[in-house]
Amino acid sequence: MKITVLVENTSSCDIPVEHGLSLYIEACGKKVLFDSGQSTLFAENAKRLGVDLKAVDFCVLSHGHYDHSGGLMEFIRENDHAPIYMNKNAFGLHYHGDDRYIGIDRQWMDKADFVSRIVFTDGDYKICDGFEILGKKGKMRIDMGSAGLCVNENGKFVPEKFEHEHYLLINEGEKRILISGCSHAGIINIVDWFEPDVCIGGFHFMKEAPGEKLANYGKILNEYNTEYYTCHCTGVEQYEFLKGYIDRLHYISAGSSINI
Repeated sequence: MKITVLVENTSSCDIPVEHGLSLYIEACGKKVLFDSGQSTLFAENAKRLGVDLKAVDFCVLSHGHYDHSGGLMEFIRENDHAPIYMNKNAFGLHYHGDDRYIGIDRQWMDKADFVSRIVFTDGDYKICDGFEILGKKGKMRIDMGSAGLCVNENGKFVPEKFEHEHYLLINEGEKRILISGCSHAGIINIVDWFEPDVCIGGFHFMKEAPGEKLANYGKILNEYNTEYYTCHCTGVEQYEFLKGYIDRLHYISAGSSINI
């Protein structure tokens, strides 16, 4: 398996960056786009990195926030056939606080070329051999809260429960590789639910100041026999701090590739 980072907050070379995430995955004989950043930058960087988006077999959207979904219309322009798998709640009215909309562009719901490509999922969903979408589970080892994120339900802002978030599990060889966009449900809970051999994605620690609480999170994550590749919403400072507590922790930046 090879994973190339098209968009991330930092760069491993000279390619542009943005606050967002987009991964290009080659595994089990398939080519997959996981998230699309917040703009067309993922496609521009794909060209810079020699990635052919026209050859992508399918796309998975991790959740319904702008910094993961913003490039989807550009993907449709680049690729005329790949289905886009997203949770049935992805088009919810997602906000930061009660004044900043951070969801998917609502205008896209009226575009037939966009809507026709969507496959809505609800919970666990097998895409094809080797690829499965996993939904949230009920039990929580740690309640990570909503981090100030809300959803507008019938005109009322309520704390997010992140029902629009799901995860991509890839089974290749003897390894179970789990990919998460932002891990809003709590990276500890996600690893506890699925116990993957490898976990890739953002941990949503960027607003957690290095200290006792973050150290405890690191110690708990280190209990699992999992190798971690983190990025995006983890925070670089937080990553550097967590390296002191997690034995198998790496950071992936835009322009980099990893082989698993």
